[in-house]
Amino acid sequence: MLLELSIRNFAIIKSVTISFQKGLNILTGETGAGKSIIIDALGLLLGGRASTDFVRYGETRAEVEGLFELPPGHPAFSVCENFGVQVEPDGTLLVRRDISAQGKSIIRINGQLVTLAILRELGPWLVTVHGQHDTHMLMQADKHIHWLDSYGEAEMGSAKKEYSHLYVSYAKTKQDLERMSRNERELVQRIDLLQYQLNEIEAASLTPGEDEKLSMQRKKWMNIEKLFDGIQDAYRSLHGDQRGMEWLGHAMSELERISAYDEQLLPILENVQSAYYQVEDAVLNLRQLADRLDFEPVQLQEVERRLDLIQTLKRKYGKNVDEILEYAATIQDELDEMHHYDERLQQLEKRLVELAADLAVEASELSMIRQGCAVKLAEDIEQQLRELHMERARFAIDVRHVPDEDGVEIEGSKWRVDANGMDTVEFLISPNPGEPLRPLAKIASGGELSRVMLAIKTILAGTDQVQTLIFDEVDTGVSGRAAQAIAEKLVRVAQKRQVLCITHLPQVASLADAHFLIQKNMSEHETTTLVRGLSEEERVIELARMLGGAEVTTKTEEHAREMILLGQKRKAVT
Repeated sequence: MLLELSIRNFAIIKSVTISFQKGLNILTGETGAGKSIIIDALGLLLGGRASTDFVRYGETRAEVEGLFELPPGHPAFSVCENFGVQVEPDGTLLVRRDISAQGKSIIRINGQLVTLAILRELGPWLVTVHGQHDTHMLMQADKHIHWLDSYGEAEMGSAKKEYSHLYVSYAKTKQDLERMSRNERELVQRIDLLQYQLNEIEAASLTPGEDEKLSMQRKKWMNIEKLFDGIQDAYRSLHGDQRGMEWLGHAMSELERISAYDEQLLPILENVQSAYYQVEDAVLNLRQLADRLDFEPVQLQEVERRLDLIQTLKRKYGKNVDEILEYAATIQDELDEMHHYDERLQQLEKRLVELAADLAVEASELSMIRQGCAVKLAEDIEQQLRELHMERARFAIDVRHVPDEDGVEIEGSKWRVDANGMDTVEFLISPNPGEPLRPLAKIASGGELSRVMLAIKTILAGTDQVQTLIFDEVDTGVSGRAAQAIAEKLVRVAQKRQVLCITHLPQVASLADAHFLIQKNMSEHETTTLVRGLSEEERVIELARMLGGAEVTTKTEEHAREMILLGQKRKAVT
């Protein structure tokens, strides 16, 4: 769960630290106080996009830090280990994100620098945010299949995995076949182009690393005079009268003569002898090297010509000779494939037929399981809706197939298939008796959508491993008994997961295990948002404000106390 959230210089927040608890954490405040800013800050810890607008005016950087505590074996730890991020023995993860005024983002997990891609891989395992965006997702029929599959993961997980693996092969084979079936004229043009490129590379007779060797040769020939003079000077310094070798030989003779008198001189003698023989070898090598330095200008011209040719090929085919040769091998393989075009085409067609037949079996099996899960999920949602005071609503999940002449043949008909299978899923609802089932997006009101979404989230809360759920004003559009039912539903979810809920409803706030007030303070020079935990008496005042508006009276306070007392009783029996 989320133990602590620290925010500094973020939008209008100067410095805020919130210590959350288990159960239901409620955040309330006036409209515009900054509740959405808290969600934006949390979004950054989950891999959200950074913006310079997040940095408080006049500051150089914004900082958001979250401390999470997770149970042993949580999937988040596997994600960390896969990316080489150290995991603490106590099961805590410290996620920090800094954003500079220039828009640069620095991310650390347990003090270790990581990329945004890693954070986006980890974030969904830490916190799930449910808000008005989720309600909009309910309006998008193409998203419904993902809700259903999440619900039926235990039953259809194996079948879907098998189908997905097969579909990848089917889609790739189909793509290859479409590529192979392109216009013959384009194929001939492609063959001509590749053959020309291959001939050009082969004509150059390149060898691996040749460009580097030639560059060294050119450097040598362009400095041949300096090289020759240096070798001669080195040779003369070591060989001849009164030169290095003669003095080393003299020192060696003297040490040989006197070493019999003092054993301490023997190691020194050995070092001098070794140096003498090494210098002798060096002198011989220098003389041989000088004798072989037979330079002709044509040699440099040949090296230059060869390097120019290689440079021309580099501009077309690769950064160096090795890449050019690798490209040549690639186009050779493609040419071989093209020259066996008809044979390869037949193989792909046969392979596609085989995969389509196997895919049809897997798609049918997955569809049967999914339809069974759809019936169960619809029944569970109807039960949840009854508890949310939509007693007479009917809910169904339409799992249907879409005909497609280019699709996969299943039981004598051709159907469209995609990565999710052969099913198209859409949620249907009849809010009132006598009305037919119709698509959710066409009939449900805002309050009904909020309750359907909460019903789904309540059902799914027990199926995933995310420990912290955030509900951002999911009670929008509801009041009265429905609001009370939503509040009690959030309490039940909070028994299994840590819940953070931003709300304007006193019915929800009265059931809090921890209540935080978000306030905006304005002075002549600055505006800041503050967040503080409320005591029991302060909770009464805040609930009274939520009940009565700007003016808090004795009656609203009494009502607030009564709501809190009733809330405690409801939680005790929930």
